[in-house]
Amino acid sequence: MSRPLIAVTTSARTGWRVYPLINLNLWITGGRGLRWGVGRIVDLEHVDGLIIGGGDDIGPEMYGGKLGISAKLDPERDELERCLAEAALERNIPVLGICRGSQMLNVALGGTLDQDAWTTYGADRKITTILPKREVCVESDTHLSLISGEKPMRVNALHSQSVDQLGQGLRVSARDTGGMIQAIERIRDPFALGVQWHPEHLFYAHRQRAIFHALVSAARAYRADRSQTNAMRQDLA
Repeated sequence: MSRPLIAVTTSARTGWRVYPLINLNLWITGGRGLRWGVGRIVDLEHVDGLIIGGGDDIGPEMYGGKLGISAKLDPERDELERCLAEAALERNIPVLGICRGSQMLNVALGGTLDQDAWTTYGADRKITTILPKREVCVESDTHLSLISGEKPMRVNALHSQSVDQLGQGLRVSARDTGGMIQAIERIRDPFALGVQWHPEHLFYAHRQRAIFHALVSAARAYRADRSQTNAMRQDLA
Protein backbone atom coordinates (compact mmCIF):
# COMPACT_ATOMS: atom_id res chain seq x y z
CA MET A 1 0.00 0.00 0.00
CA SER A 2 1.38 3.42 -0.96
CA ARG A 3 2.15 5.97 1.71
CA PRO A 4 -0.60 8.50 2.53
CA LEU A 5 0.23 11.97 1.17
CA ILE A 6 0.14 14.68 3.84
CA ALA A 7 0.14 18.37 2.91
CA VAL A 8 2.31 20.50 5.22
CA THR A 9 1.84 24.27 5.44
CA THR A 10 4.89 26.25 6.52
CA SER A 11 6.13 29.77 7.11
CA ALA A 12 7.69 31.60 4.17
CA ARG A 13 10.55 32.56 6.49
CA THR A 14 11.33 29.29 8.25
CA GLY A 15 9.66 26.58 6.19
CA TRP A 16 12.91 25.63 4.44
CA ARG A 17 14.28 24.23 7.71
CA VAL A 18 11.02 23.10 9.38
CA TYR A 19 9.49 21.13 6.51
CA PRO A 20 12.35 18.59 6.21
CA LEU A 21 11.96 17.72 9.90
CA ILE A 22 8.19 17.25 9.59
CA ASN A 23 8.63 15.18 6.44
CA LEU A 24 11.21 13.02 8.23
CA ASN A 25 8.68 12.30 10.99
CA LEU A 26 6.02 11.46 8.40
CA TRP A 27 8.37 9.13 6.53
CA ILE A 28 9.43 7.33 9.72
CA THR A 29 5.76 6.74 10.59
CA GLY A 30 4.64 5.56 7.15
CA GLY A 31 3.56 8.75 5.37
CA ARG A 32 5.05 11.28 2.96
CA GLY A 33 4.83 15.05 2.95
CA LEU A 34 4.11 17.75 0.39
CA ARG A 35 5.06 21.32 1.25
CA TRP A 36 2.37 23.96 0.83
CA GLY A 37 2.32 27.69 1.51
CA VAL A 38 1.41 31.09 0.14
CA GLY A 39 2.18 31.20 -3.58
CA ARG A 40 2.22 27.41 -3.96
CA ILE A 41 -0.46 25.29 -5.61
CA VAL A 42 -2.79 23.76 -3.00
CA ASP A 43 -5.48 21.20 -3.74
CA LEU A 44 -7.07 19.11 -0.99
CA GLU A 45 -8.44 16.69 -3.61
CA HIS A 46 -5.01 15.12 -3.96
CA VAL A 47 -3.95 14.67 -0.32
CA ASP A 48 -4.96 12.35 2.51
CA GLY A 49 -4.16 14.61 5.45
CA LEU A 50 -3.07 18.10 6.45
CA ILE A 51 -0.45 19.44 8.85
CA ILE A 52 -0.62 23.14 9.72
CA GLY A 53 2.89 24.00 10.81
CA GLY A 54 4.34 26.51 13.24
CA GLY A 55 5.76 29.96 12.75
CA ASP A 56 4.24 33.44 12.73
CA ASP A 57 1.61 34.66 15.18
CA ILE A 58 -1.99 34.64 13.97
CA GLY A 59 -3.49 38.06 13.32
CA PRO A 60 -6.03 38.99 16.02
CA GLU A 61 -8.61 40.07 13.44
CA MET A 62 -9.09 36.35 12.70
CA TYR A 63 -10.82 35.81 16.06
CA GLY A 64 -11.94 39.26 17.25
CA GLY A 65 -8.82 40.17 19.22
CA LYS A 66 -7.23 43.59 19.55
CA LEU A 67 -4.98 44.90 16.80
CA GLY A 68 -1.45 45.93 17.58
CA ILE A 69 -0.55 43.25 20.12
CA SER A 70 0.80 40.49 17.90
CA ALA A 71 4.12 40.57 16.03
CA LYS A 72 5.53 38.70 13.01
CA LEU A 73 2.18 38.55 11.24
CA ASP A 74 1.51 37.00 7.81
CA PRO A 75 -2.10 37.82 6.78
CA GLU A 76 -1.88 35.82 3.54
CA ARG A 77 -0.80 32.73 5.43
CA ASP A 78 -3.53 33.30 8.01
CA GLU A 79 -6.21 33.34 5.32
CA LEU A 80 -4.78 30.34 3.46
CA GLU A 81 -4.51 28.15 6.54
CA ARG A 82 -7.91 29.04 7.94
CA CYS A 83 -9.53 28.19 4.61
CA LEU A 84 -7.57 24.93 4.40
CA ALA A 85 -8.47 23.93 7.95
CA GLU A 86 -12.15 24.67 7.42
CA ALA A 87 -12.23 22.84 4.08
CA ALA A 88 -10.27 19.83 5.35
CA LEU A 89 -12.59 19.32 8.31
CA GLU A 90 -15.63 19.74 6.07
CA ARG A 91 -14.27 17.06 3.72
CA ASN A 92 -13.40 14.70 6.58
CA ILE A 93 -9.64 15.06 5.98
CA PRO A 94 -7.55 14.52 9.16
CA VAL A 95 -5.59 17.49 10.49
CA LEU A 96 -2.59 17.94 12.80
CA GLY A 97 -1.83 21.44 14.06
CA ILE A 98 1.66 22.19 15.37
CA CYS A 99 2.14 25.25 17.64
CA ARG A 100 0.66 28.04 15.48
CA GLY A 101 -1.20 25.26 13.66
CA SER A 102 -2.91 24.19 16.88
CA GLN A 103 -4.02 27.78 17.38
CA MET A 104 -5.25 28.01 13.77
CA LEU A 105 -7.26 24.80 14.19
CA ASN A 106 -8.96 26.39 17.19
CA VAL A 107 -9.60 29.67 15.34
CA ALA A 108 -10.98 27.84 12.28
CA LEU A 109 -13.58 26.23 14.55
CA GLY A 110 -14.62 29.55 16.10
CA GLY A 111 -12.27 29.65 19.10
CA THR A 112 -10.10 32.48 20.38
CA LEU A 113 -6.48 32.95 21.44
CA ASP A 114 -4.66 34.53 24.34
CA GLN A 115 -2.36 36.93 22.47
CA ASP A 116 0.07 37.37 25.35
CA ALA A 117 -0.04 34.00 27.06
CA TRP A 118 3.08 34.42 29.16
CA THR A 119 1.71 37.57 30.76
CA THR A 120 -1.47 35.70 31.61
CA TYR A 121 0.25 32.62 32.99
CA GLY A 122 3.36 34.27 34.42
CA ALA A 123 6.47 35.52 32.64
CA ASP A 124 8.58 33.56 35.10
CA ARG A 125 7.21 30.35 33.56
CA LYS A 126 8.27 31.28 30.03
CA ILE A 127 10.52 28.79 28.30
CA THR A 128 11.73 29.36 24.75
CA THR A 129 13.67 26.37 23.51
CA ILE A 130 13.46 23.43 21.11
CA LEU A 131 14.67 21.23 23.98
CA PRO A 132 12.08 19.29 26.03
CA LYS A 133 12.04 21.45 29.16
CA ARG A 134 8.31 22.16 29.67
CA GLU A 135 6.20 19.62 31.54
CA VAL A 136 2.82 18.78 30.03
CA CYS A 137 0.04 16.87 31.77
CA VAL A 138 -2.08 14.77 29.42
CA GLU A 139 -5.81 14.57 30.15
CA SER A 140 -7.12 11.04 30.69
CA ASP A 141 -9.60 9.43 28.28
CA THR A 142 -8.49 11.57 25.33
CA HIS A 143 -7.08 10.66 21.93
CA LEU A 144 -3.75 12.14 23.01
CA SER A 145 -3.67 9.89 26.07
CA LEU A 146 -4.10 6.91 23.75
CA ILE A 147 -1.46 8.20 21.34
CA SER A 148 1.25 9.31 23.76
CA GLY A 149 0.19 7.86 27.09
CA GLU A 150 -1.18 9.53 30.22
CA LYS A 151 2.10 10.13 32.06
CA PRO A 152 3.40 13.73 32.16
CA MET A 153 5.86 14.42 29.37
CA ARG A 154 8.53 16.97 28.61
CA VAL A 155 8.07 19.09 25.50
CA ASN A 156 9.61 22.19 23.95
CA ALA A 157 8.10 25.68 23.78
CA LEU A 158 8.53 28.39 21.12
CA HIS A 159 5.19 30.20 21.32
CA SER A 160 3.86 33.49 22.68
CA GLN A 161 0.14 32.88 22.06
CA SER A 162 -2.06 30.04 23.30
CA VAL A 163 -5.58 28.69 22.95
CA ASP A 164 -8.12 30.57 25.05
CA GLN A 165 -11.80 29.80 24.33
CA LEU A 166 -12.21 26.45 22.62
CA GLY A 167 -13.61 26.16 19.11
CA GLN A 168 -16.71 24.10 18.32
CA GLY A 169 -16.31 20.35 18.78
CA LEU A 170 -12.92 20.62 20.50
CA ARG A 171 -11.75 19.55 23.95
CA VAL A 172 -8.56 20.09 25.92
CA SER A 173 -6.24 17.08 25.86
CA ALA A 174 -3.21 18.54 27.69
CA ARG A 175 -2.16 21.47 29.86
CA ASP A 176 1.18 22.50 31.27
CA THR A 177 1.81 22.69 34.99
CA GLY A 178 0.73 26.35 35.01
CA GLY A 179 -2.67 25.52 33.51
CA MET A 180 -2.02 26.79 29.96
CA ILE A 181 -3.71 24.71 27.26
CA GLN A 182 -1.06 22.71 25.42
CA ALA A 183 -3.13 20.34 23.26
CA ILE A 184 -6.64 20.24 21.81
CA GLU A 185 -8.52 17.63 19.80
CA ARG A 186 -11.76 16.86 18.03
CA ILE A 187 -13.92 14.30 19.75
CA ARG A 188 -15.19 12.70 16.52
CA ASP A 189 -14.04 12.17 12.95
CA PRO A 190 -12.36 13.70 11.14
CA PHE A 191 -9.31 13.20 13.34
CA ALA A 192 -7.92 16.58 14.36
CA LEU A 193 -5.24 17.17 17.00
CA GLY A 194 -3.42 20.37 17.86
CA VAL A 195 -0.27 20.45 20.00
CA GLN A 196 1.29 23.68 21.22
CA TRP A 197 4.81 22.26 21.09
CA HIS A 198 6.99 21.09 18.17
CA PRO A 199 7.07 17.27 18.09
CA GLU A 200 9.02 17.34 14.82
CA HIS A 201 12.10 18.44 16.80
CA LEU A 202 11.63 15.51 19.19
CA PHE A 203 11.58 12.71 16.62
CA TYR A 204 13.93 10.66 18.80
CA ALA A 205 11.13 10.33 21.41
CA HIS A 206 8.61 7.54 20.84
CA ARG A 207 5.75 9.50 22.41
CA GLN A 208 6.31 12.37 19.95
CA ARG A 209 6.66 10.16 16.88
CA ALA A 210 3.37 8.56 17.90
CA ILE A 211 1.61 11.86 17.15
CA PHE A 212 2.66 11.63 13.49
CA HIS A 213 1.85 7.92 13.47
CA ALA A 214 -1.70 8.72 14.58
CA LEU A 215 -2.14 11.24 11.77
CA VAL A 216 -0.79 8.81 9.18
CA SER A 217 -3.18 6.11 10.45
CA ALA A 218 -6.09 8.54 10.18
CA ALA A 219 -4.97 9.60 6.68
CA ARG A 220 -4.80 5.99 5.54
CA ALA A 221 -8.31 5.43 6.92
CA TYR A 222 -9.58 8.57 5.17
CA ARG A 223 -8.26 7.27 1.87
CA ALA A 224 -10.05 3.96 2.44
CA ASP A 225 -13.25 5.69 3.63
CA ARG A 226 -12.99 4.04 7.07
CA SER A 227 -13.40 5.43 10.58
CA GLN A 228 -10.28 7.44 11.35
CA THR A 229 -10.69 7.21 15.11
CA ASN A 230 -11.08 3.43 15.01
CA ALA A 231 -8.12 3.04 12.67
CA MET A 232 -5.93 5.15 14.92
CA ARG A 233 -6.91 3.11 17.97
CA GLN A 234 -6.25 -0.20 16.18
CA ASP A 235 -2.86 0.90 14.86
CA LEU A 236 -1.74 2.16 18.27
CA ALA A 237 -3.04 -0.83 20.23
